[in-house]
Amino acid sequence: MSQAIDLEGKSQHSHTIDRSTLRDSSASASYPQKEKEDIYCEAPCSGSFFPSETVYYLHAQGNFPDGGLRAWLVVLGSSCATFATVGYVNSFGVFQEYYESILLKGNSPSTIAWIGSTQYALMFFPALISGRLFDTGHFRVPLLIASINLVLCTLLIAECHEYWHFLLCQGFGVGVSCGVVFGPVISIVSHWFKKRRSTALGIISFASSISGTVFPVAFRNLNVTIGFKWSMRVIAFILMIVLGIMNLTLRRRLPPIVVSGGLFNPKQFKSPAYSVYTASSFVAWLGLYTVLTFIDASAPSQGVSGRLSSYFVAIANAGSAVGRLSCGFIADRIAGPMNVMAPAIFFAAILTFLWPHVHGTGALVALALLYGASVGAFAALIGAPMIAFGDSTDVGRRTGMYLTILSLGSLAGPPISGAINRATGGYSVVGIYAGSTMLVALVLLVLSRYFVLRRWRGKA
Repeated sequence: MSQAIDLEGKSQHSHTIDRSTLRDSSASASYPQKEKEDIYCEAPCSGSFFPSETVYYLHAQGNFPDGGLRAWLVVLGSSCATFATVGYVNSFGVFQEYYESILLKGNSPSTIAWIGSTQYALMFFPALISGRLFDTGHFRVPLLIASINLVLCTLLIAECHEYWHFLLCQGFGVGVSCGVVFGPVISIVSHWFKKRRSTALGIISFASSISGTVFPVAFRNLNVTIGFKWSMRVIAFILMIVLGIMNLTLRRRLPPIVVSGGLFNPKQFKSPAYSVYTASSFVAWLGLYTVLTFIDASAPSQGVSGRLSSYFVAIANAGSAVGRLSCGFIADRIAGPMNVMAPAIFFAAILTFLWPHVHGTGALVALALLYGASVGAFAALIGAPMIAFGDSTDVGRRTGMYLTILSLGSLAGPPISGAINRATGGYSVVGIYAGSTMLVALVLLVLSRYFVLRRWRGKA
């Protein structure tokens, strides 16, 4: 039977460890002084995703493998997870364009955008629950069920005819499945890596950019040759293979932990840094996915031929690979995550303002690449500052609350942009709206950074 770590010191198994025991054992262990200090201040890597409460006791459970076949197989499995979830959801822009022009052309862009925004929101919304399930040892069964459901919902999209069919299968079905897979899978990397965690999470994040490039191109070309139904069946088959590899290769290294308390901790919002940072991300997501959602649909009106207009989501996701790979190294070694996020969202805002006014294939390709790189760098680091906002033992719950609130912004953002497009008959005001939300988010991000450092300059 697996052992459990009781964070409150209340034994529920024959062998539990409380925090005082961990402190005593860490003090007597033969770790170098620097590693002793890290036991209770272990920060989440500035890669793309989020640790659970398991982070703080990792040293007490032995040295990190930081490599080896088993550890790199976990990286492979986690990469498959982000390939099948984050990249798949980020490909919705190509579906938005196709639904507007073919399958659901009687519906407004705002109405169709609810399908994609529901996916975006449900990528984050279950994190609080799924992360806690992972911490307590409930890992493989939810992962397997969500994997099967993701494949089935993708197959069902091929049979959809009415708007509510697509909203149910692609919005809710795919979204919930991706959220259940995405939440705990990333935390498992913290079991296996410390010194190479940036490298591991960089690879995992990069996989989402690959699928965000592959799926739009595959859908566009398959749809021309074999039609919509078989295109979705091919995508479902790809997901089945990738998710199968994920389920075979992922494995916990550490025993479960027992955490008392509810899912929410309202006292956390007494921290100005955390509250302002959460507000910043909520506002950012009101506009962050606007370009990614509508760039394919807007391309024909910007002087791009019909055949090429469906490739800009793929181009933007290819650009995001550069941002995702580079930001972790820069944040870890040079600047700190907030100092990377601030210029990234600033450039994304400027590019969003410019987007409706760019004409010609070459100019729009350049904008898509730069926008993807900026958004990729920003989105990859959103979980990294969580350790600075309170006790490291509560970082999982703190991150879960943050992601749940963030998901509401991602839910509302694309439909608001679609409604503005319908009311104004173009994308100029849409660009102003989305770019402005990012600038407001930038101001709040800088203010949160100040609350962390208590000064305007420094690494954060």
